[in-house]
Amino acid sequence: MLKISEPLLSLLVVLSVLAAPVLADGLDHRDDLNAKDRGRVRAITAPTVDFSKAERFERLPAGAATSTARAGRNAFSEFSANLDFEGERDFKLGNGLFRKLWVASPSSTQASDGLGPLFNARSCQRCHLKDGRGHPPEGPNDLATSMFLRLSVPPRTEAEREALRTRTLLSIPEPTYGGQLQDFSVPGVPVEGRMRIRYEPVPVPLEDGETVMLRRPFYSVDRLGYGPLDRHVMLSPRIAPPMIGLGLIEAIHPGDILAHADPQDADGDGISGKPSLVRDPDTGQAVLGRFGWKASMPSVEAQSAGAFAGDLGISTPAAGKAWGDCTERQAACRAAPHGVQARLGETEAPDPILPLVAFYSRNLAVPARRGEGQPDVLRGKALFYESGCALCHVPKYVTARTALQKQHRFQLIWPYTDLLLHDMGEGLADGRPVGDAGGSEWRTAPLWGIGLTETVNGHTFFLHDGRARSLLEAVLWHGGEAEAARDAVVDMNKADRQALIAFLESL
Repeated sequence: MLKISEPLLSLLVVLSVLAAPVLADGLDHRDDLNAKDRGRVRAITAPTVDFSKAERFERLPAGAATSTARAGRNAFSEFSANLDFEGERDFKLGNGLFRKLWVASPSSTQASDGLGPLFNARSCQRCHLKDGRGHPPEGPNDLATSMFLRLSVPPRTEAEREALRTRTLLSIPEPTYGGQLQDFSVPGVPVEGRMRIRYEPVPVPLEDGETVMLRRPFYSVDRLGYGPLDRHVMLSPRIAPPMIGLGLIEAIHPGDILAHADPQDADGDGISGKPSLVRDPDTGQAVLGRFGWKASMPSVEAQSAGAFAGDLGISTPAAGKAWGDCTERQAACRAAPHGVQARLGETEAPDPILPLVAFYSRNLAVPARRGEGQPDVLRGKALFYESGCALCHVPKYVTARTALQKQHRFQLIWPYTDLLLHDMGEGLADGRPVGDAGGSEWRTAPLWGIGLTETVNGHTFFLHDGRARSLLEAVLWHGGEAEAARDAVVDMNKADRQALIAFLESL
């Protein structure tokens, strides 16, 4: 993982605000490139102005790692095409662990016990079905396995405020229920509660007379197992995001991300993305957050360790509490048997489990584009740029030569994200700050693979909570810094809107 010291990171943030055009054009921030490389990268990543044909290499959004396998139900489960033999082996081992069903302790299957005591799923795959996108429950009997609620409260003590200021913590857990609501438990331990969602219709009239009916969600929790929630609790829903391309996201040079930051909107374009700064769990250094809906995780391995702890209740060397997210007020949970086996290690998932799962996650391949040269797709691409969508959904990068994994180095990739935090308006606000992200701020989500959501997962639910039932609905929920782009879509005629959606579906 690429790390930079806190003083240097602060300097880069200042530079990105004061001299972003110089950095973005001159690539002076790319200390991994020589002069020849800088020229090549500057030329290949320049925004296109020719929408008459597909760009060179556009069909391969993940560079040499792109999967060219048939785009069917397993389109998000292929390994990076440029892995060597040892890499394929580790990918398959990681895949087995990603699918592994954990069981409650004590168990005769000692290598698999330690689940919970509170949990949201029994395996990674149960949340990330087919390595794709989760969805909200679609009826009263549909479990929210691929969706959960984050919980936190405002800081109340000076120690809590200092922890947030120094990023020792990014949020203050709810005192009784912890950082997220777990709706499953092992025998003898009460379940925390059940997430409930109700929707209200929101009509959005379009310029050509058509009306799109959005749905606004409202969240609550019932069947609470440990008493009432704190009266100041903040709830925020999360669906499991798709897993493709994570290693390449990790391989983007931090300077390329900071070069797009403009927290004070110094250039006056209405876009004021800002970086999310978090602590590296291994070194304590300030690094860029890249993963999670609010960019609160710095690396694939940190994200994986957090999921083991919070979603499965499984301890790893990176997160060593055998009781997972159980708080001191949940006595039955803290007293439940754990799955630590001394002969295997000091945690329920000892090494090399976490590194193998992280390797698997880093190497889930991005599928090749489909129909990128079709006239309607090219027209939609032009509209994507003209509407301002590409200002935040930055199309392309060349990854760092110093990336963690050799297969991810110096690759031209097309993730369509700037990985920065943006104010998305009150319509999408959850009111829950996380680190540098305010209550209406979200990380720009990568768009690669988005057009295969229905093929892989059988649904078209988008955004952080799955409220949007189509790509058009997702666009129409954009507000704040994205309001001008959203209004441009509202003002389009039907043919142009269909072309824009065709472009998105080709990604």
